[in-house]
Amino acid sequence: MDKFLHNLDLGAKGLWFPVTISIILVLLVLLLPKKNISWREIYITFCIVGLATWISDAIIARALNLIDLGDPNRGGIGDILSYTFIPTSLAILFLNYYTKENKWKLSILFSVISFLIEVGMAYFGYMKYTGWSMVSSLVVFITAFAFFLPLHLKIIKK
Repeated sequence: MDKFLHNLDLGAKGLWFPVTISIILVLLVLLLPKKNISWREIYITFCIVGLATWISDAIIARALNLIDLGDPNRGGIGDILSYTFIPTSLAILFLNYYTKENKWKLSILFSVISFLIEVGMAYFGYMKYTGWSMVSSLVVFITAFAFFLPLHLKIIKK
């Protein structure tokens, strides 16, 4: 049990930030009225975006070592929440309000929100850059919200 608790990396600097953001975003997904997506589409989006973020983690953080979350030698609870609930919740919230008319407004808004979450994680010491840059993240966010998520929605609605 001690090893399990040790591996959760509960003493990581700034851990409170990803935990708090994860809880807030999951509660928003669960409590806000569903406008443009159903629970089935939420489930599919959670699975697809979750898989994509874990693959991204494997490549960017593990194989290429471009960022470190918490203790770089452990995948703690902050890593799990950061890769599982933050991107998936943001994607679900985005798709819930997405229409062709507000595509760019929402894409910019959610890119800014994602960017601010990343800045917060770096500011509070939970995330450290070891080769990645904030500009790269901004490009990824805009691409995901403006292109990949609308395509994903089109595919799952068929």
